Amino acid sequence: MKGILGRKVGMTQLLTAKGEVVPVTIIEAGPCYVTQIKTAERDGYTAIQLGFEPTQPRRLTKGQLGHLKRKGMPRDLPVLRILREIRVKDVENYALGQKILADIFTTSERVDVKGISKGRGFQGGVKRYGFRGGPRTHGQSDRLRAPGASSSGTTPGRLYKGKRMAGHMGNVPVTVANLRVVLVDAERNLLAVRGAVPGARGGLVLVTEARKQG
Repeated sequence: MKGILGRKVGMTQLLTAKGEVVPVTIIEAGPCYVTQIKTAERDGYTAIQLGFEPTQPRRLTKGQLGHLKRKGMPRDLPVLRILREIRVKDVENYALGQKILADIFTTSERVDVKGISKGRGFQGGVKRYGFRGGPRTHGQSDRLRAPGASSSGTTPGRLYKGKRMAGHMGNVPVTVANLRVVLVDAERNLLAVRGAVPGARGGLVLVTEARKQG
């Protein structure tokens, strides 16, 4: 398993050698730095922690700065604002302070992209779940988008947990699986993947090797 952190730039389209127009999402991937290595002997599982987006020391807490400046860390490691953990099996292939660029992926490789979906605020059942609403005739004027009955009165006499009703919509982690890498630009730290990825422009995304190839 391998991965990299990045920011969603936006969508565009590319023209393939066969003359096909391919919709792609551009991701500014990396550079990232390995800030921690977890082993099965010490931590019970194997993983690496990636740091992304250099920032000023005054923007971090003393605990965050201490984590990045602890013993054994390279002196030239920049102050990183975002830290995320990725499960990997071959931790022996990584070193503290190692720089990870977009070229860890190759063209035509399959990846999973995880991000935070766009927040839609408080929405009703029609928009949130696609409810049909009430009839448009027979004197109905104020209940067109109402969800209808919620449950029985006597049995169970309450709502079951998980009932689809109005509420907060969006702003949740979403993973889009098996997207194909169309373009890798290591010089500008750019990845282009076919299709859409979750989140708004400028949102943080995690690009990892696809768990289910195919």
